[in-house]
Amino acid sequence: MSVTVDGDKSESVPSRIRRVLRGPRAEKVPALVGTACAFIGLIDIAAGVFPRFRASRMHALAEVLPGTLGPLSAALSLGVGVLLLLLAHGLKRHKRRAWRAAVILLPVGAVAQFVYRHSVIGVLFSLVLLALLLAHRGEFAALPDPRSRWKALANFVLMGAGSIALGLVIVSAHPGRVVGSPGLSDRLEHVLYGLFGVEGPVGYRGGVDWTVGYSLGALGLLTAITTIYLAFRPEHPVARLTGDDEARLRALLDKHGGRDSLGHFALRRDKGVVFSPSGKAAVCYRVVSGVMLASGDPIGDVEAWPGAIERFMDEAKAHSWTPAVMGCSETGGEVWTRETGLDALELGDEAVVDVADFSLTGRAMRNVRQMVKRIERNGYQTRVRRVRDLSDGELERIRRAAADWRGTDTERGFSMALGRIGDPADGDAVIATAHKADDDSDGSAYGDLKAIIHFVPWGTDGMSLELMRRDRSADPGMNELLIVAALQASPKLGIERVSLNFAMFRSALARGEKLGAGPVLRVWRGLLVFLSRWFQIESLYKFNAKFQPRWEPRFVVYRNARDLPRIGFAAMQAEGFVNLAPPRPFRRRSAAKARPCAHITPARGEHEMRAA
Repeated sequence: MSVTVDGDKSESVPSRIRRVLRGPRAEKVPALVGTACAFIGLIDIAAGVFPRFRASRMHALAEVLPGTLGPLSAALSLGVGVLLLLLAHGLKRHKRRAWRAAVILLPVGAVAQFVYRHSVIGVLFSLVLLALLLAHRGEFAALPDPRSRWKALANFVLMGAGSIALGLVIVSAHPGRVVGSPGLSDRLEHVLYGLFGVEGPVGYRGGVDWTVGYSLGALGLLTAITTIYLAFRPEHPVARLTGDDEARLRALLDKHGGRDSLGHFALRRDKGVVFSPSGKAAVCYRVVSGVMLASGDPIGDVEAWPGAIERFMDEAKAHSWTPAVMGCSETGGEVWTRETGLDALELGDEAVVDVADFSLTGRAMRNVRQMVKRIERNGYQTRVRRVRDLSDGELERIRRAAADWRGTDTERGFSMALGRIGDPADGDAVIATAHKADDDSDGSAYGDLKAIIHFVPWGTDGMSLELMRRDRSADPGMNELLIVAALQASPKLGIERVSLNFAMFRSALARGEKLGAGPVLRVWRGLLVFLSRWFQIESLYKFNAKFQPRWEPRFVVYRNARDLPRIGFAAMQAEGFVNLAPPRPFRRRSAAKARPCAHITPARGEHEMRAA
């Protein structure tokens, strides 16, 4: 079977991508080399720390070597071993710079093994791995990952802690040569002094103090050099959506934006994009912890999707990133799996309400109807408008309120968040606001504004929920009130369908609570309920179900099962649930002043609900 890719006939599974993903050399050789590199690094470290790690068999050669070469070689072996351990992960990911560094370090480690331990086996291990690296140098061509200066500080902390721990082992590895009985505090002080090249309080007999001093100095120098390198090396640019990219994406959305409710979220300006050769389709992505995350379906003409997907996979191959797609539709999952050989797993369901079928009447809507009427009796009013119909002053007030009402210090959202409110380019977006005039309204920074929800366009006749925020002092049920108001106002705005929150593992929660559910399903549901304490899994499902939506399944696309934990962790980082960025105490206030139209907003599922 073949498909048309940008007007040309090609295989349904491009041979180049299949070779990248399935080829044994592409996977096995770097993994083997990386494991061997870590093993040799451990041998080098052991050789530097324990001089009798292996008995010498070349005493004759050792007798003619200078006496000071032994301690220096021990430090050299230790430093090379630590560096090889650091490079092992890069080699497994096909990184070109890791290959170059390993080709330089392996001969140095072999010389240190020969001079200090006189170990022929240790030398052979290093030389065999060097030959393997040279023979398969074409497999190590991946470009660097995006970088930040924060990695220099992280390296200093981690390397510093590791150097102190390894230094304590070095100081304690010669019990028969220690002068006196130094305690742990003396040994720790000796390590700290030694990392800076200064003699510490612990004394040794028989020249061991030179070996320990050189080894500690090598660890300190290694920590300093790697930190300085990371701090001053040129940064590989992080993908950003340029003005031209955004214009091209908007043109594609004008033609094909009605197909996917997540299409407009591709316009987040912290994403990168790859276009098909014809420019008729595109895939937007972000790289997090070595995972190349795409969200939703490709943008544009379905017939051109394979070309954009192939470009995406080529980019992942060039940097040795792990490809993954979060939240694609069933059609999108079928195309991704067919064109790349990847696998798909159902992630959850999207709640979609058809405006023509929505009504507050009936027993099923009783709770929502009563809640809305009670809030309206308390004096709340709602307004639903396009962004272009709001004044600049009111937009600024809404942006400030949304920033200050955020429930967490960390900005959240990626796959289902736009990252801004009130941008002039998003004039078709819809904002619903709740207002209540009371005695304290005049003194409030936001007047009578009590709650906000923000929708982005979904083609010409739909909208997709992006943001929910409310004043903590407002009555419970603000989100329900505004969603009902938006649905009731949709016909006047020409809206026929509304996408609400995404509910992860919705089918498992729904089936697990039914009569006759099996024990495995009940245990799985119990685990999801337990995790809901932190991730709002069950609460989002129940909140969405109030509006009697139809459920559209969404999928995660991945290469193999062992990548799923890594993809999940990267997705949590992208969504803001795990934050590894450096602390910035005044980030929110400075961002509000510097970029009033670019507030990063949480994923549309992150809302603050109270029990009615």
